Amino acid sequence: MDKTRITRLGNRYVIVVVAAMFFVACKEKPQFVKEEDLAIIEHVPEPDIYEFGFNLNDYVVKRDTIKRGDSFGAILERNSIGYPKIYNIVQTAKDTFDIRKLLVGKPYTLLCSKDSLETPKCFIYQPNIEEYVVINLQDSIHAYTSRKPIKYVEKTATGVVTTNISDAFSDQGLSVLLAYKMADEIYAWTIDFRRLQKGDRFKVIYTDKYIDDTIYAGVHNVKAAYMEYNKEPFYAFKFETDTVRKFSDYFDGEAKNLRRAFLKMPVQFSRISSRYNLKRRIAFYGNRIKPHKGTDFAAPIGTPIIATANGTVIKSAYNRGNGNYVKIRHNSTYETQYLHMKKQNVKVGQFVKQGSVIGWVGMTGNTGGPHVCYRFWKNGKQVDPLREKLPEAEPISEKLKAKYFDFIKPVKAQLDNISFKKEKTKKPLSNNLISRIK
Repeated sequence: MDKTRITRLGNRYVIVVVAAMFFVACKEKPQFVKEEDLAIIEHVPEPDIYEFGFNLNDYVVKRDTIKRGDSFGAILERNSIGYPKIYNIVQTAKDTFDIRKLLVGKPYTLLCSKDSLETPKCFIYQPNIEEYVVINLQDSIHAYTSRKPIKYVEKTATGVVTTNISDAFSDQGLSVLLAYKMADEIYAWTIDFRRLQKGDRFKVIYTDKYIDDTIYAGVHNVKAAYMEYNKEPFYAFKFETDTVRKFSDYFDGEAKNLRRAFLKMPVQFSRISSRYNLKRRIAFYGNRIKPHKGTDFAAPIGTPIIATANGTVIKSAYNRGNGNYVKIRHNSTYETQYLHMKKQNVKVGQFVKQGSVIGWVGMTGNTGGPHVCYRFWKNGKQVDPLREKLPEAEPISEKLKAKYFDFIKPVKAQLDNISFKKEKTKKPLSNNLISRIK
């Protein structure tokens, strides 16, 4: 009686009917195989695929995103888990993760049994690309939060300005976010990037961030930079000045801080809609004088509002006039306040860094349009920040200077050894092509 067997022929597996001698049909030249040369092979297992700490080959994997109207219970009920068990799961996991915080659009994964029932064994929710929450649904119900492995890769780049800084970066295939970091975070107080000239050049040492080795998560950090602006060199080195708060700043080759103590405005890409004016008259109030002790910056609802300097939040509250507002004490001399927020992003007692998002533009309180009213105190008196001679940022302390110069020595050598890439030149059009264009 003939037998059906699987055998390997060259680099492929074929199914053959075995007799004393038989013919194997394939795309290549037909050939004969002796029965004694055949062997029944075992199933070759698939390679292990690990994610979230689980071997995905052990489960039926179901992936989806949180839809509007979805709840943790509704998702499990759709996958054949009853409400008594759902209640037990929620009560057990509530100290680790509040299942009410599932956000629309965020991904989740169900690891299910490999049988006809496909019973969920594990629920995994990803609030962002780095973190994930695991809720084990089996007999020993438990929950925990973890992070995907992150890899940081240090890179270098150079470029030459032909039109603007964004084009200079994109011409080299670099992230525009890196250009924004150099313009807004490092050289914002030193170089006017709107006035860059053709031929200005840059070098930068930076770190890119990757999740699970392959998912690009953006520019993590700029270690050092060099700008040649109007033929003048401008070095910038990132150095940690506060090891307790993990605070860093950018300094030049002489240990001078490149930052100023206060930013000029609390929102980017906005316009001043109303200035500080103690003699302002308002028609709505019978043309009476009603002083305006703030500076209004008009911006769309939802625009991030940033702290103009380092400090500690002393108020994060609501009242009828200010709406949602935040007040920050920067030191014994200066305080700032940000009014009419859609929502605050900080709490009282929290330390914030210059540039940190403390809320979003809204229309709460007494306001006729979306904006942030920025108020500025000096020695307890409200003043016009646009007319104040604001202090420079704190310099490196004398006891840290020697450490700083030792730190930047190899970094500066690394920067100096990076060669500028030659500017790309476009090939001239041939006469035939020019005539065709005409």
